[in-house]
Amino acid sequence: MTAFSKDIPYNDLPLLPPKQDLEIIAVLRKTITASRALSKLNGAITNLPNPSLFLDTIHLQEAKASSEIENIITTNDDLYQAVVADKKFDNPAAKEVISYKEALWYGLEHLEKKPYITTNLCIEIVQRIKQNTSGIRTTPGTTLSTSKGETIYTPPSGEAIIRDKLANLEKFLNEQSNLDPLIKMALMHYQFEAIHPFSDGNGRTGRILLLLYLKLEKLLDIPAIYLSEYIIKHKAAYYKKLRLVTEKEDWEGWVLYMLDMIETTAIKGLKRLEDIIFLMERMSTEVKDKLPNAYSKELIEILFRLPYTKRQHLIDEKLGTPKTVGNYLRDLEKEGFLKSVKVGKEKLYLNYKLMVILEKH
Repeated sequence: MTAFSKDIPYNDLPLLPPKQDLEIIAVLRKTITASRALSKLNGAITNLPNPSLFLDTIHLQEAKASSEIENIITTNDDLYQAVVADKKFDNPAAKEVISYKEALWYGLEHLEKKPYITTNLCIEIVQRIKQNTSGIRTTPGTTLSTSKGETIYTPPSGEAIIRDKLANLEKFLNEQSNLDPLIKMALMHYQFEAIHPFSDGNGRTGRILLLLYLKLEKLLDIPAIYLSEYIIKHKAAYYKKLRLVTEKEDWEGWVLYMLDMIETTAIKGLKRLEDIIFLMERMSTEVKDKLPNAYSKELIEILFRLPYTKRQHLIDEKLGTPKTVGNYLRDLEKEGFLKSVKVGKEKLYLNYKLMVILEKH
């Protein structure tokens, strides 16, 4: 095996699992606290009357953050308006974020039918992210560089070598082992990023795989968590820790980083979920009190499914005629529950208090 050089394709990228023992005290302790935080979040989500209610919003937030890591920036307003409005948006960033969310949904549905993470599934995910028919990288010359153009890593080159590395990753993921699944997840993420199998979309595909793996291992039945938010906040450390595995085989530092990401994100996710539920219950009581004719459990759920809603959503749920539901929304705005905004020819209604919770960092 040749020594690692950042300028030469890393065709000798070691296969998984690593030879060193990762179940050391610091890692095991962190695994316990991360698992506990994840378990609490899982319990809170599965105990909701409608566990899938907030999924659209949570997955769009994750898609937005994951895309932001790749410098694809959109605002929450642009994003949610693009999802809710009929108007076709020209905002390419919002389109990319929505493609990411659809790729995540595709992966989750795929796991329901075939509970395995495979090379083919990775290809199908990246094709949905990029909205094209791209496959495994075949052209040589791919390098990862700093913003100043300095090469920091050259991933393996040649389709056969890349497929071999992915086959090993697939085997490692789907085979039973004594390693804690959260440690396995950290190893998987490094390996996928180091293989860098696609010309574009590797980071976003790798982060979708994290959510799929949590579901696959039944650590989060409904993967309602935005891990990418943590990476944005600790972006320099993320790339540094990845590099230290490659250059110095510092697996311990990398695994601890990933476990902290899980723990911190799960704790924050639980707090956000509690804030949303509290707001939902309070709004429910106030709407029932002030607008008894408009109030229904279904109406409140629509207002919390996504921050923006429109008349058609209420019509689709059979909450009344177009005129009736239009009056409901107008009255909800008059009483200060919603704010209306014109998007194209449509009028959308924003649950602005929900948006405040989503935008808290």
